[in-house]
Amino acid sequence: MAEHLSAVAGEFDLKPGQAQALQQLRPGRPLTMGEVARGIRCDPSTITGIADRLEERGLVERLPSESDRRVKSLALTKSGEALRRRLMKRLADVPDELAGLPATKQRALRDLLRQTLAPR
Repeated sequence: MAEHLSAVAGEFDLKPGQAQALQQLRPGRPLTMGEVARGIRCDPSTITGIADRLEERGLVERLPSESDRRVKSLALTKSGEALRRRLMKRLADVPDELAGLPATKQRALRDLLRQTLAPR
C-alpha cells in the first residue's frame, strides 16, 4: 500500500505525506494542523513542512483559530479540492501488482485490510 501511495503521489508531483494530508482534508471542513498530523500519524512538527509545500502550490490555505491564535487550521482551496478528487480516484484504482488476482481474492484482501486499518 505504501508503494502504491508513493507512486500515485508522484504522479501528482506530491510526496506521500502531502498526499496523505490531502486525503485527510474534506472540502469545506478545515482541520487543525494537529488533527491532520494525528490523521496521518506524523509528528506535529512534520505537518508544518507538509502544509508549507501544499500552501506554496495553492492547494491549501492556513486559517487562524478564532479562540486560540496559536492554532492554525488547513482548508482545501478550489485547486486543492480538484486535485484531491483526482488523487482519491487514482488511489482507488487497483494497483498493478494486485490486478492479476481473481476478483474473489481482491475482495477478500480488501475486507481484511478494512478490518486491519479500521479505527479501534
